[in-house]
Amino acid sequence: MFIQPIDYLLFVWFILAGLSTLYVAWDQFRNNPEPAVMKWGFILVTLYLGPVGLLLYVVADKEPVPGTHEEFIKPLWKQGIGSTIHCVAGDATGIIIAAAVTAILGLPMWLDIIIEYAAGFALGLFIFQALFMKNMMGGSYWENVRKSFMPEFISMNAMMAGMAPVMAILMMGRDMRAMWPGEMLFWGVMALGIGVGFAVAYPFNVWLVAKNLKHGLMTERPHGAHEQHAAHEEQPDHRKQHQGHQHHQDAGSPGNRAFAPTRIQIGAMAGFTSIMLIAGSAYPFTKVNMHLSAHDVGGAIMAPGMIMTFDTPGDAMRDMAAVDPRIVNFQAGANAAGAQVLEPRVENGVKVFDLTASVIRWSILPGETVEAYAYNDQVPGSTLRVVEGDRVKINVTNKLPESTTIHWHGLILPNEMDGPAHITQKPIEPGKTFTYEYTVGQSGTYFYHTHDHVDRQQSLGLYGALIIDPKDPADVIPADLEYTMQLQEWVKREWLTYPAMPMEGALPNFFTINGKSFPATDTIKMKVGQKLKVRFVGSHTTAIHPMHIHGGPFEVAAVDGETLQPSARYLADTVNVAPGQRYDVIWTAQRPGKWLVHCHISHHTTNNNVEVDGGGGLMLVIDVQP
Repeated sequence: MFIQPIDYLLFVWFILAGLSTLYVAWDQFRNNPEPAVMKWGFILVTLYLGPVGLLLYVVADKEPVPGTHEEFIKPLWKQGIGSTIHCVAGDATGIIIAAAVTAILGLPMWLDIIIEYAAGFALGLFIFQALFMKNMMGGSYWENVRKSFMPEFISMNAMMAGMAPVMAILMMGRDMRAMWPGEMLFWGVMALGIGVGFAVAYPFNVWLVAKNLKHGLMTERPHGAHEQHAAHEEQPDHRKQHQGHQHHQDAGSPGNRAFAPTRIQIGAMAGFTSIMLIAGSAYPFTKVNMHLSAHDVGGAIMAPGMIMTFDTPGDAMRDMAAVDPRIVNFQAGANAAGAQVLEPRVENGVKVFDLTASVIRWSILPGETVEAYAYNDQVPGSTLRVVEGDRVKINVTNKLPESTTIHWHGLILPNEMDGPAHITQKPIEPGKTFTYEYTVGQSGTYFYHTHDHVDRQQSLGLYGALIIDPKDPADVIPADLEYTMQLQEWVKREWLTYPAMPMEGALPNFFTINGKSFPATDTIKMKVGQKLKVRFVGSHTTAIHPMHIHGGPFEVAAVDGETLQPSARYLADTVNVAPGQRYDVIWTAQRPGKWLVHCHISHHTTNNNVEVDGGGGLMLVIDVQP
């Protein structure tokens, strides 16, 4: 599933890579006079580098006119490409295999880098050099291993010095799907790393070819063809004729002894590339947490601008990550309303409610949806309305990808029913059900919310109103109408929904009342002289919202579920609703017209920083008729 813009680019890239590889394979085996090992080398590198590999093949190796391959491949820069192709084809194949295996096994990134190096070096040396080049190098297999060791060591160090930081930093970057081989991004990062490794290794391979320590490009003609020319061979004392005659003057020949590599030169190259390798492998430790594995981060995608460091825990990354759109199991209609009252069924005098937590797609505005965690497929979750003294049973089924619980905010109840995960109960694991049962001993405005991974889950929608009517009707705060406002903040960027948090990269850009942003919020209709009871519920998680009603002051009648004595009530036009707080206020419609209810932090009345039809976010209209 395409969930980020990069996915579309990668899809196109892989199509081009496939087409490029097919062309190179077809042309190599049909037209190009070259040993099989180099044919396969170009095919593998083109598979990894796509159009870049095709370009390298066309400009450096593809015979332009029949019979001209020998002359065409003579320039040293082309020979360096051939040598690097051979290096990358073997080493990168080993690295890719190792990277996929270590990711599946869940090994930490630091160990992954070591295993990748060992696998790449082993495959390059023992298979692509000593085995596949045996006929050209002459001598026994183990002689070829010995002779190939130092050139392979130098080339592999340089390539891995380029690959390691690219792979580690990008795989552990904002989009950590790159750590899992089941994602396109994994292969995209591997391809980019191989490209950087190729570029870094290229100048060293030019030197190795110039010093006749490695093969470059070669020509191989069938018997009976004209004299052939091989540009370079692995060792000056192991020239070999095969399937036709090859010859050239190399760096190790008597006429070029002044250019033959000395032990000091070889040692300097080996030492320098070793320093490069150590630096390239160490640098990611200053940027990302190299102790984490693909299993630890779980394909997390971080919000743009979120700060992660070399000691950010994997659990934190998962909690801060976007909701994976691929796990959504219900899409609510554009006009679906949240906080719908859930009617209980009565069993032996007990009011029974069923709540199911799951991942849904929820519309907060026309054309704007969020991936949300929801109770009963709505945001906010179902409103539970009971009477003081009721015995209640709430069956909570977890269909989330992680454990959860429910806390009954502000209620006095048995400790084992309170809900904090690992404190009063074991978390409700995915697919399991837990039953909360208690007698309601209070009245007023309350709410319920998750209390496991709460920083993530409540921000994503796991909350709902709990309205408890007093047993004695005389204790009801009188009003002609009532409306409950559950506040929430959202982060929606680059197509994905992230949990809103008071930290860099996670500050909200959408705000909702009962799951909708203005102008999609409700309109409350009433008449002049009527009284409206507004229940403000701080179900949000990041800010204090100064909620203001136009058209005259309101009376604050209850705070946090506790009804104020008439003498303690007071008039105000704004109340600061903090996370977890509740206010019951009585507003009297004194004049006809459209009167706003809104947060007085102006940014909170925009939608992604934009005003729509006069505002956005935490705004609602009271339409008062004469």
